Amino acid sequence: MSTPHRITHNTASSRFEATVDGHLCVADYRLSGKLMAMTHTLVPSALEGRGIAAALVTEALAHARRQGWRVRPDCSYVESYMQRHPETRDLLAA
Repeated sequence: MSTPHRITHNTASSRFEATVDGHLCVADYRLSGKLMAMTHTLVPSALEGRGIAAALVTEALAHARRQGWRVRPDCSYVESYMQRHPETRDLLAA
């Protein structure tokens, strides 16, 4: 999925983020060894329906894949995203 918004990896805050129309959108995670626990996704209601959350999660999962990490979807949005995108299921932590 592509988005016209620039997504950055804020390693200091353990999140992927994009600022859209002056609003911060985030996908938070906690890293423990090689396990990335996706804990929270936030897109302000004024921006819902633009695919921003999906773009954030897509980038987070791509980063996890590049790093060789497993993913635990503690966030319900991330869990449903991974269910809708079977190509990401190999990242799921056992």
